[in-house]
Amino acid sequence: MIDVNGRRYALPRNPVVVVCVDGCEPAYLDRAVESGAMPWLGAARARGTSLVGDCVMPSFTNPNNLSIVTGAPPSVHGISGNYFWDPQAGVEVMMNDPKYLRAETILARLAGAGATVAVVTAKDKLRRLLGHQMKGICFSSEKANETTQAEHGIADALAFVGRPLPSVYSADLSEFVFAAGVRLMETRRPDVMYLSTTDYVQHKHAPGTPAADAFYRMMDGYLARLDGLGATIALTADHGMNAKTDAAGRPQVVYLQDVLDAWLGAGRARVILPITDPYVVHHGALGSFATVYLPEGARVEDAIERLARLPGMEAVLDRKEACRRFELPDDRIGDVVVVSGRHTVVGTSAARHDLSGLDAPLRSHGGLSEQRVPVVLNRPTRLPPGARVRNFDAFDLALNRVA
Repeated sequence: MIDVNGRRYALPRNPVVVVCVDGCEPAYLDRAVESGAMPWLGAARARGTSLVGDCVMPSFTNPNNLSIVTGAPPSVHGISGNYFWDPQAGVEVMMNDPKYLRAETILARLAGAGATVAVVTAKDKLRRLLGHQMKGICFSSEKANETTQAEHGIADALAFVGRPLPSVYSADLSEFVFAAGVRLMETRRPDVMYLSTTDYVQHKHAPGTPAADAFYRMMDGYLARLDGLGATIALTADHGMNAKTDAAGRPQVVYLQDVLDAWLGAGRARVILPITDPYVVHHGALGSFATVYLPEGARVEDAIERLARLPGMEAVLDRKEACRRFELPDDRIGDVVVVSGRHTVVGTSAARHDLSGLDAPLRSHGGLSEQRVPVVLNRPTRLPPGARVRNFDAFDLALNRVA
């Protein structure tokens, strides 16, 4: 057994594969099974474990992937978004440096206990966080052509997988993750493997559409192969996805910086959008969660009252209440947290968001409306009656609770 962040985990007795399907609203799986696009998953859900659980807030990629691999919420591991205001440095920065991570990972502890561990992620922004202090294989699809034995645990991953380097804006980026996972299981047979995809497809295509079903059909084939190789598979998601448009398909955006500038004066307040990352073409850096730093002298209560009156708001909270409710690190959150509703996103200033790259109606995430995610295992599990399930229970379920 190993102890990680207050939870105990058994060492794997057979290969365990935990899969984080980026942006996987439960309806994607339901519709794909109903249409016949995912025969393996349909059978696995029937014979194994099929649940709907909660992701952590904000419902973005980095906080949730790190919750899954630490088995803990952001208040423990410290990753509160893809992007944040670093008050010590006085700059807005990406949260992809391991120096921001405050907890050890299950992956690193398993490797330290003698298990062979492999990680394949779609985007390189996650690689260093997921592989922090971990002995084993860890690389991204995005930069599979740059791997070395010394840094990634495998030389020339591109040749190893036998597929061309995929575009970062494509479904192929995720398929490379699955192809690499199968190849690793066939040749290296790691004790534990973590696979994390990208939500390029989900940002563009709703559940049950031909493009979505084609993506999940692809995924189903690789999962079936991993199952056939004897792996215990735990599949979950980092967040769901919703259309953020009006009835005519136009983006519904509330530009918080513009609102605050008109009230307090230009640039006096600071709006941080934790969805921000280097890959904004498919969402324009617009999501349903923001945090606001107010200038000295501004009353938090007045800001909350004013922002809560804006259209499409679901929750506007002060720092203390937001950190309590969402299990967030209080030193990485602003004075006010804003969560917009199912069909609304929040931005900074209209002039700072380029939506010209959107070639489909805006779909995004970040709010409470994207918190529900699938939790599926190809084995039956033992769970206490009425237990709340979180996506970061995936390793606990796969290692400790398989019947």
